[in-house]
Amino acid sequence: MSAKFFCLALLTLVLSAQTGYAIKCFVCNSHTDKACMQDRPPESLEKDCTDAPDGATYTMCRKIVQHIDFEVNGLQPDHRVIRSCGYEASNYVDKCYQRAGFGGRQEVCSCTTGDMCNSAPGISSMSVMVTVAVAALARLFLY
Repeated sequence: MSAKFFCLALLTLVLSAQTGYAIKCFVCNSHTDKACMQDRPPESLEKDCTDAPDGATYTMCRKIVQHIDFEVNGLQPDHRVIRSCGYEASNYVDKCYQRAGFGGRQEVCSCTTGDMCNSAPGISSMSVMVTVAVAALARLFLY
């Protein structure tokens, strides 16, 4: 294995490593704060997720989009966004899944790609930065 390849692999690992601790997320519910519906909520809704109420360590951010399609149990049709800190040991980390039930549906997305990653869906700035850095280094070392 060449020294250039080893340096490139090591740099890629360093750039993409994340500890999962002290993550910051947007924390809000559009039912009580309409600013939560924005693609990128305001800074006032940012929270340092270091203290979980039950002593757990938050490792990700979560975004839930709920749709109440017709009146159920006195709840009128509605659309809601809920953003929070989270921790979970499942196959759904850095993925989205949908659930549906009588009268409503929701999409739940989680992310560990960096602070405030539970803003609008899309590629995080950290992912873009790592991709650009790796591409530039590959070009430098391999050509």
